[in-house]
Amino acid sequence: MINIVLYEPEIPGNTGNIMRTCVATNSRLHLIEPLGFKITDKTIKRSGVNYIDKLDYIIYSNFQEFKEKNPGEYFFYTRYGKKAHTEFDYSDKENLYLIFGKESTGIPKEILKNNLNRCIRIPTSPNVRALNLSNCVAIATYEVLRQKNYPYLSKVETQKGENWILE
Repeated sequence: MINIVLYEPEIPGNTGNIMRTCVATNSRLHLIEPLGFKITDKTIKRSGVNYIDKLDYIIYSNFQEFKEKNPGEYFFYTRYGKKAHTEFDYSDKENLYLIFGKESTGIPKEILKNNLNRCIRIPTSPNVRALNLSNCVAIATYEVLRQKNYPYLSKVETQKGENWILE
């Protein structure tokens, strides 16, 4: 299982989109407080559509509580990383956590500087500061899944049927 960690997320629409991505990829979502919204906000429910009831998520009061309860390999996604997300080998990792910071300031420097070898950047042109948080989560999650050959995910349409387009 992939673990997606949002450090103090601020924008409910981003978190809602990430919730949907987590359901689509069988990933667990970890939310570290404070949150910039209430988990019951209509915006979150609208972004997650009707999938929130299928979401596996846990809320923590702070980063320390999260670390104490979740041993494993941590990967920190930050614009300050010096390695691309494709330079890491996730294929043999069983208990991995992809950690993303809040939209306004990212992951605190105090956390990043102790984990420089695990700081990852999704490459962009110099014209933008960073990509949208929900886009970053999707890019990172699907890179991990690609390296693992998409375990437990369907590679064909299942709701309408894989041959629907031929009907």
